[in-house]
Amino acid sequence: MRVARIATVFAMLGMTLGLAACSGQGDLHEWVAQVKARKGAPLPALPVVKTFETFIYQDQDRRDPFEPAPPEASAQTASGPHPDQNRPREPLEAFPLDSLKMVGTIGAKGSVEALIKDPQGVIHQVHVGDYMGQNYGHVIQVTSSEVDVVEMVSNGSGGWMERDASVALGDK
Repeated sequence: MRVARIATVFAMLGMTLGLAACSGQGDLHEWVAQVKARKGAPLPALPVVKTFETFIYQDQDRRDPFEPAPPEASAQTASGPHPDQNRPREPLEAFPLDSLKMVGTIGAKGSVEALIKDPQGVIHQVHVGDYMGQNYGHVIQVTSSEVDVVEMVSNGSGGWMERDASVALGDK
């Protein structure tokens, strides 16, 4: 009973203090009105836009870098390596090579097959000669710890170059 009476006194005291705090907001409203009435700082002027002179490329000894390469340059790149684009695509070629994970191997030393898990969780058997990855990756070796791949990537001038890559057991 005594505890209830003390709790009631404290509750009334808290409400009285709360109401007293609400009544002293006149100064706050006055200060907000003063701040709103102030003028803002002037904005800086916009910068002047410089006009540039156009340049016409007239050097006849060099190739214009904004024009396609002449046909003789394309003939040089045609003799290099290039991917076999006429063969049917294999399921693992739909995924980037770094998204594939080697989860194990099966078979004996003579014919080891890798077990590759794609990003969707499907496990595929991979042999030497299969393709995987989006850069025409050709499997050249399967060991108990990794799958070695040779990818064909564009060299930027219309040709192709080979790049070695591998997917190791337990990556990621």
